Amino acid sequence: MSAIRHALTVTRDSDFAAWYQEVISEAEMAEESGVRGCMVIRPWGYGIWERIQALMDARIKAAGVENCYFPLFIPLSYFAKEAEHVEGFAKEMAVVTHHRLIGDGKGGLVPDPEAKLEEPLIVRPTSETVIGAAMARWIQSWRDLPLLTNQWANVVRWEMRTRMFLRTSEFLWQEGHTAHADRADALEETLRALEMYRSFSEESLAMPVIAGEKPENERFPGAVATYSIEAMMQDGKALQAGTSHYLGTGFAEAAGIQYQDREGKQALCHTTSWGVSTRLIGGVIMTHGDDDGLRVPPAIAPQQVVILPMLRDDDGDAALLAYCEELRRALVAQFALGEPVRVLLDKRPGKATGKRWGWVKKGVPLILEIGGRDAASGQVSVLRRDRLWREDGKPNFIAQARDLFLAQATSEIENIQSSLHAEATSRRDANIVRGLVSFDALAEHFAESARYPGWVELGWAKPTGAELEDVVTRLKALKLTIRNTPMGGEGVTGNCLFTGKPATERIYVARAY
Repeated sequence: MSAIRHALTVTRDSDFAAWYQEVISEAEMAEESGVRGCMVIRPWGYGIWERIQALMDARIKAAGVENCYFPLFIPLSYFAKEAEHVEGFAKEMAVVTHHRLIGDGKGGLVPDPEAKLEEPLIVRPTSETVIGAAMARWIQSWRDLPLLTNQWANVVRWEMRTRMFLRTSEFLWQEGHTAHADRADALEETLRALEMYRSFSEESLAMPVIAGEKPENERFPGAVATYSIEAMMQDGKALQAGTSHYLGTGFAEAAGIQYQDREGKQALCHTTSWGVSTRLIGGVIMTHGDDDGLRVPPAIAPQQVVILPMLRDDDGDAALLAYCEELRRALVAQFALGEPVRVLLDKRPGKATGKRWGWVKKGVPLILEIGGRDAASGQVSVLRRDRLWREDGKPNFIAQARDLFLAQATSEIENIQSSLHAEATSRRDANIVRGLVSFDALAEHFAESARYPGWVELGWAKPTGAELEDVVTRLKALKLTIRNTPMGGEGVTGNCLFTGKPATERIYVARAY
């Protein structure tokens, strides 16, 4: 077997963090903006986000949730009403104090002392407070419930350690906010959103996740219960890919969200919030990427097929382009994964091989290279991004008759989607360790498996208060966190590894992003 010359200069095994950054750069997904912690999302990266947004928005609206938009700036007094909430975000808040600049007499600009705001404005880190104020105005009676809203927006959380898509000071997301008459209805909505995220991740992102409840110390500030979906990256670390929160009546009490019930009495609403962000793109990179770049699941690929004519700048180019255009039209008339196939005919000048590797690094599911002889004989050469190499180290192009390829194209696209999911699921399941019975064994496992520790599944007794704080401190010393308690899993036997008490549920412990 010949050695493979990969498209990237850094491999996952040699330096996963550097590999991740190179994928983003070489796939032309994003770049630095000049503002620390903020990124420019380039067309390919934003195209993936648009696909995520479109597919998720359809699911959100199918549940009867309506989209709204709320201001970027939130008065500080709104946060002051909810002490626990503001404490959780205080260190990350960006604050606006002036509305005008003036010259400093030295060629620079400074805030105008005469333009100081009467009240500082917070650049939204999340919108519970401002949406809560709106809900208090909109809800009067039980007839107004449930109130189901969602916002697609950007938020700012001033991060100290940033990494593109995974942790940035500004990021894009959707945030659902709902109000309900009682706990049961609100909790049902919280779990509906969680299931929406789980199925979306599995079906659209081909990214297997475990849905469950976060421990007490990992709850959203001010929440009664927080639930998450957790995905395993190729370096064995966990990524929290989405969250859903049951907020109880605490936010409603602070914002005055109440309603008149059927008996004419005033009652507080129970509220929820839930969201996913551009962090999902980071998850897709680290779940599916390889040493040649990104591999995009077809469901979220801006282009599912790219056609590369091997142009020679001669009289034969017109016939070749006509053949490729006919092929493109035949493909876009077909449906894969419930939508018309997305196809790009790349007519840019340049050698087809150079353009090929650009699309390989971007992760296009299917690449077709077509030369003059292919067009004359009714052939296509097909390269599946998830099966890139032959055993001899050469690209795994498959020559096919055009009509045969067209007959199989949609099933091929759908097969790539399922194949990526199966590969990621198999890798995750093979790297969940069970059976550790002592804290020393847990520490030893992560010490010996530093390069790929995976996750550890444990039984525990759900400690709270000081007992939980002790567990968190011991885990933090090993750079570990409790990810979640899986929903509807199997029963548990034995004792809690941390407290020695009879275990009541299972948890996953891992290093995380």
